[in-house]
Amino acid sequence: MSTPEAVVNVGADLLADAIADQATPVTRVDWRPPMSGTEAHLATVAADPLRRTANERALAAVLGVTATLVDVAPASEVLGLQRGEFLHAGPPIAWERASGPLRGGLMAGAALEGLVEDPEDAVALFESGANVSLEPCHHRSTVGPMAGVVTPSMWMFVLEDAATGRRTYCSLNEGLGKVLRYGAYGPEVLTRLRWMGDVLGPLLQRAVRAAGPVDVTGILTQMLQMGDEAHNRNRAGTLMLLRDLSPAMVTSGMDAADIAEGLRFVGGNDHFFLNLAMPACKLALDAARGIDGSTMVVAMARNGTDFGIQVAGTGDEWFTGPAQLADGLFLGSYGPDDANPDIGDSAITETAGIGGFAMATAPAIVRLVGGSVPDALATTRRMHEITLGENPRWTVPVLEFQGTPTGIDVSLVCRTGILPQINTGMAGRVAGVGQVGAGLVTPPAEVFPKALARLAELARGRA
Repeated sequence: MSTPEAVVNVGADLLADAIADQATPVTRVDWRPPMSGTEAHLATVAADPLRRTANERALAAVLGVTATLVDVAPASEVLGLQRGEFLHAGPPIAWERASGPLRGGLMAGAALEGLVEDPEDAVALFESGANVSLEPCHHRSTVGPMAGVVTPSMWMFVLEDAATGRRTYCSLNEGLGKVLRYGAYGPEVLTRLRWMGDVLGPLLQRAVRAAGPVDVTGILTQMLQMGDEAHNRNRAGTLMLLRDLSPAMVTSGMDAADIAEGLRFVGGNDHFFLNLAMPACKLALDAARGIDGSTMVVAMARNGTDFGIQVAGTGDEWFTGPAQLADGLFLGSYGPDDANPDIGDSAITETAGIGGFAMATAPAIVRLVGGSVPDALATTRRMHEITLGENPRWTVPVLEFQGTPTGIDVSLVCRTGILPQINTGMAGRVAGVGQVGAGLVTPPAEVFPKALARLAELARGRA
């Protein structure tokens, strides 16, 4: 019997390893069966005559958006947020089911707005439900990192797609450690937030209005070439933003000490640009919403209790499952028992093809979230298996400038069993603790079969 010149191995590596030991070239195909119970729905969706064209339209719509920073203003002005109204990250949730960090963020927000004097007193306020309401950021064209709490007096970045005039929003980044978005609500948290409202917000507003629109999509393109992945590493992006705005900040006419403090704050906060990357990604993904037949995910978000996704072809419906604990590195003496399940709207970056999907362009990120450089490269390659295409603007130098994997396809996730990779910060599970670490996490697997079942139902209804 002659020895084959090459062998293709599908699935388990046991046979491939044995053949490779005989010096025969082996091509390994990572095949796995579809997620359990999805076979019939996969067949229905695959036969939907709208699917292919709808997905092409959805991907083209996302790739066609250019996000520019056009203003900075209070949430009461740009979102119409009223006293007692609170936005939060993730899918809808009531106080009774809210996680520790979300509760902590809401408590800080209530004190910031003067609804209570002591944040601890906000517990009774939210338990009563009197004159307060909770709503997801996504329902107001907004995204919020971690707890994602937005109150009327908080200042917001305003991003716009010049071609359509559509806008998205995000609050200003507080920095790391004991901050509202990680559920902290101590005096230092409120002091910083009040300074951001009194000084930083107005300073940035004057600078943005004087300097003209800032090309956020362009900065994202450059920072991915400079070692950022735009979720947990934003150092280059922050410095490029500061380069664009600092001259106008200096000539804003505000007090020199306030200008100096504002420059120090932004320049010393490597994560500052994250709160621009997030609404830029949402602006792009929202362009694909409402395309019948499309199986593309347009949002992944977590509130610390539930993880939810939304899909282009299913309207505003949320498909949810339990938020997962991240696997990663912890700060100081903290450990897994101190961490809350995954939280935040920042997975919008992965949904758009950066963050955890672009780890190959930022191998240094593994020092923060764990893993290894080969893991980072493998992750980006693997995400191409569950996406509709790639983004020619956002490329990965180490992978021969291949575009980042873009357009998560519900049907591909269900068919391959490969889950989207997210890199994330970890909040303490107890309100008031703050950040305890950073790591890697995936969505709960069941959200994708739920979305697939709905897509199949809609496809049958059109048949």
